[in-house]
Amino acid sequence: MNSFASPHTLAALPFAQKNFRKPSADDLYSRIFDAILEQRILPGSRITEDSLGQMFDVRRSEVRNVLTRLSHQQIIVLRTHHRPRVAAPDFEQTRQTLHARRLAETTLVRLACQQPLPQDLKRLRALIESERQCTARGPAIRLSGEFHLQLAEMAGNAPLAHFLCSLVPLTALAIAQFDTPTEGYCDWQVHEGILDAVERGDALKAETLLNRHLDHLEETLLNSGSRPIQNRVAG
Repeated sequence: MNSFASPHTLAALPFAQKNFRKPSADDLYSRIFDAILEQRILPGSRITEDSLGQMFDVRRSEVRNVLTRLSHQQIIVLRTHHRPRVAAPDFEQTRQTLHARRLAETTLVRLACQQPLPQDLKRLRALIESERQCTARGPAIRLSGEFHLQLAEMAGNAPLAHFLCSLVPLTALAIAQFDTPTEGYCDWQVHEGILDAVERGDALKAETLLNRHLDHLEETLLNSGSRPIQNRVAG
């Protein structure tokens, strides 16, 4: 088996399935991560396997597996003899994450422009439409992250795309953590423009639009005097 799993397989922000059966491992992961992004579980707060098991009607072992997965992505902090804690990235951690994302994504988007396949373009068009519909109701942070992950998958460089899978969840956590407006974080129109450029094979245009998107995210998170939510709550 390839030692580098597909980023689609390792989707950092998988979709939640809306039904009444017991959630799959991926679905439980997405539901717990949704609770963090939607601030039902605040950054910095401590949790227990029991409380999450009751919340999502699953066994502790299932919760434990999800928390381990989230800890690998630095979303949950696990320490021996301590309750699990939701990470709360500080300014410098967020700055470094965004810097690393820019380095990885600018290369990936150029690679994606080389030989875009019709089935990949179709899948991303459908995702953008889902993002557009979601944005009409509120922020679409997870769908925005999924767009970037699927675009990275198109690039055909598994190690680099796998690296991006470790950065997208941290970016989403930073967005959820800081008390900032969410406009522009999940701009489906920006994603549509990037994908149009990829489809044409216009690497310069795709990279320019991506950099503008990341510039806005960086400016909003790092340069607007944003405060972590837990600090705001504490007054």
